[in-house]
Amino acid sequence: MSSYILGYISISNNSKMQQKPFLLLVALLCSLSFPTQAQKKSSKPNVLFLFADDQRADALGASGNPYIQTPNLDQLAQEGSRFTNAYVMGGNHGAVCMASRAMLMSGQNLFRVYDKLKGVHTMPMAFVEAGYSTFGTGKWHNEKEVFEGSFQQGKNVYLGGMANHYQVQLRDLGPDGKLGDPTPKGYSSEIFAQTAIEFIQSHKKADSGKPFFCYVAFTAPHDPYSPALDFIDKYPDGSLPLPGNYMPFHPFEFDQLTVRDENLTGWPRKPEVIQMILSDYYALVTHLDQQIGRIIATLKETGQYDNTIIVYAADNGIAVGSHGLLGKQSLYEHSMKVPLIIKGPGVPEDQTLDAFAYIHDIYPTLAELAGLPKSEKLDGKSLVPVISGGQDDVRSSMFMAYRNTVRSVRDDQWKLIRYPERNYTQLFDLAHDPLELNNLAENAAQQAKKDQLSKLLKDWQKEVGDTAAWTAPKVLPMKYDPDTLKRKPDQWQPEYILKRYFGVEEK
Repeated sequence: MSSYILGYISISNNSKMQQKPFLLLVALLCSLSFPTQAQKKSSKPNVLFLFADDQRADALGASGNPYIQTPNLDQLAQEGSRFTNAYVMGGNHGAVCMASRAMLMSGQNLFRVYDKLKGVHTMPMAFVEAGYSTFGTGKWHNEKEVFEGSFQQGKNVYLGGMANHYQVQLRDLGPDGKLGDPTPKGYSSEIFAQTAIEFIQSHKKADSGKPFFCYVAFTAPHDPYSPALDFIDKYPDGSLPLPGNYMPFHPFEFDQLTVRDENLTGWPRKPEVIQMILSDYYALVTHLDQQIGRIIATLKETGQYDNTIIVYAADNGIAVGSHGLLGKQSLYEHSMKVPLIIKGPGVPEDQTLDAFAYIHDIYPTLAELAGLPKSEKLDGKSLVPVISGGQDDVRSSMFMAYRNTVRSVRDDQWKLIRYPERNYTQLFDLAHDPLELNNLAENAAQQAKKDQLSKLLKDWQKEVGDTAAWTAPKVLPMKYDPDTLKRKPDQWQPEYILKRYFGVEEK
């Protein structure tokens, strides 16, 4: 185009009559050739990060679950790429989501960040430095001051782990950059979705030329399993099958079997009660899907959908009756594996990928997709080479840990779980036993595989700085009496849960 302009100039200088069209054309071509700074900035993709709380990877229609209704997330998966082997690395206490969110925001592994973000350069901070407007709403389960330092705008933020969905204590980020006092509001998923919608609308209206980074952290489907009122009985009790690895109680003791989530029902786990929990859990997910549909519709209505990278993920899985457990404080697949969908510019459509991914890979992945400078301080690996088809994977195995009581490692077929305090090992052939029911650790034919994975686990420990011993100094018994386990409701359970699962009314 520049040679065309120069040529036109050479003939235009000979005639005054040609000067006006010449000047108009040059002005037009220059305006097309040299965009303003605002135009340059707006060419960057927006980022919408949708984060669920305690959603199993298989609680999604796109994963092949024929019972749950998630049409909006299924459509997102069709328009983007879905990872079938995405995991959280683990946790250092019962609130696994604290460590998970710290890993997500830092891009660091469990043993570098644990559940603390103070002093860490977070993902939103990197987007601010790249010229993005950052906004956060929903659950923030790490230090308050880190949210304040990471987001330029914030509204309806929940500081804590679990909450009564009908009455969440929410804070706004004030003009002073500080989160204010909490105010009770409800229903959780509806509030967070509406808050995101209002931000997307206001960002479009402001027309600042800046792209946005919008983080929406839902508190669903985390317990208490109390769906929105119009979603109660969405899945009638008894209509959902039990998990294929349902058990009345876990076959051995390995940690605190009454921790957090485990207290919703007693032991043995009655099949009809597990089905009740599944009905409520699926209703929470389907309602969440509906709210996400509203956010996506707003992106489309404001003309921002095509230039927005959308990520959907969860902080960890959950048992909900699998292996006799209800919570996420184990290293079975149901508790460690999470959904992960990425859609947007540069991401192929309708792509299913089985490459191993960690939650802390999301930070470097988004950074590369959005064109941010590469950071060498991140433990996570960008998944862009896998998404683009340049390579099959970014790692060949996965390592996970929970407190000092459980360690695991898996490759593309086999998984080993080690319980140091019990001096006990499990070995599963995931290709033929995806529900982890047949322990082959003592099978003579599989000793070579057991030894190989044992070494791999220890190699991983060295790499990430995990100092837990293969066998604890004091070995504890595995046998326990489920009849001696006691439970009681916590302060977050609403009347719906107290009446349905504890047989009492709220006082």
